Amino acid sequence: MTATVTPQPAGSRRLLGELDKDSGRLERRGRSTAQDGRTDSGRDHLPRTSGVKLLSGSRAERLGDPLEPDTRQDDQRDAARENRLSALREERLRRRAGLRHLGPNWFAAVMGTGIVANAAVTLPLHFPGLRGAATVVWALAALLLVALSSAWAVHWVRFSDSARDHLNHPVMSQFYGAPPMALLTVGAGTLLLGPDVIGRSAAVTVDWVLWSVGTVLGLLTAFAIPYRMFTHHHVEPDAAFGGWLMPVVPPMVSAAMGALLVPYVPAGQLRLTMILLCLAMFGMSLIAALVTITMIWSRLVHHDTPEAGMVPTLWIVLGPLGQSVTAAGLLANAAPSALPDLYARGLTVFSVIFGVVTWGFAMLWLALAAAVTIKTARAGELKFNLTWWGFTFPLGTCITGSTVLYGHTGANLFAAAAVALYIVLVSAWAVVAMRTASGLLTATLLRPAPRNYRLPN
Repeated sequence: MTATVTPQPAGSRRLLGELDKDSGRLERRGRSTAQDGRTDSGRDHLPRTSGVKLLSGSRAERLGDPLEPDTRQDDQRDAARENRLSALREERLRRRAGLRHLGPNWFAAVMGTGIVANAAVTLPLHFPGLRGAATVVWALAALLLVALSSAWAVHWVRFSDSARDHLNHPVMSQFYGAPPMALLTVGAGTLLLGPDVIGRSAAVTVDWVLWSVGTVLGLLTAFAIPYRMFTHHHVEPDAAFGGWLMPVVPPMVSAAMGALLVPYVPAGQLRLTMILLCLAMFGMSLIAALVTITMIWSRLVHHDTPEAGMVPTLWIVLGPLGQSVTAAGLLANAAPSALPDLYARGLTVFSVIFGVVTWGFAMLWLALAAAVTIKTARAGELKFNLTWWGFTFPLGTCITGSTVLYGHTGANLFAAAAVALYIVLVSAWAVVAMRTASGLLTATLLRPAPRNYRLPN
């Protein structure tokens, strides 16, 4: 038997093909539905919420809300970043405010640091490593001078209104004597210690520059600040304090430091002029300081001791006393190469007589200032501020004065006094330097001075 195949029309063949395709799609859809059923069987208890992606049971229990984990982490990162930016902005504003209130009194830190180095190198007794340590301290003082000078220049450019306020302030204006004395102190250290680091020629050049600038600025403050006190400020009877000496002492420092430069001036009229100018500045500062010290003594007798924050300024009185002894002795050392023999020998005699007498009064004032300071500290009222630098530079001048007197007299009294006072100086400097660094980091020392501040009745 032969099977006969009947041909199908073309339309029928197309219809059968479409049916086969539909059948395949239905079969695949059924397999997918079966798999979904198996997958959902373990989570039929979860509610189906429109628009919310279903999570596994463990992840849903951990989160407890419909937010995605990545979204929450992004929010946390954004919040942390915003906190960091806010802290940086606050720190920037704090530093900017600190620069606005940067006053000339900050240069007292350079003075106090520099005198530690200068006094060490001139001590009658030398200890192993003392010169090396003094060189390090001198370098630190030089770096402080550069940093403060740069910051103060920016302060004058960006905050000229605050700078003028300092100049017009009855108390802060007195400390305009600090920048020139800082220049002179670092310059002297450069001449005494710098040759070991930068060579003799460079050290002499740097000292000449610093001495010249410091002397010009010091003469300017010695005139301008008292003039403004005479004509602009209303001064109360009890207003005298140690800070009044700050603007009139720089010429005395110039006289002492200039004596070290006399041998580097060409012999003849130039050298003679140099030593005579130093002697003139010695007299200028000495008499002005004696007048001011008398007013401070009178204020202490007729009124109460100054408030606790100003007690350290009592130590500033030691500055012109010790520095005048130092200047007289150093000028006597330089005189033989610049003055006729008669005047040179006479200056040596003067330096010893004047030095011993003044040194005696300086020791009396040191005892009085120490007693008042101890009394204030025992009462718990001696809080730290920048006036604590008054414990350093003035005391250092008593050390250099004692050293000069020892060199002229050979008396061990002055050698022992110099060494003992130097130990006190280093201890005081270490405490004040650490407290200053802490106050600088916390910005507690960078605050404006009260505009109406004066010593109380």
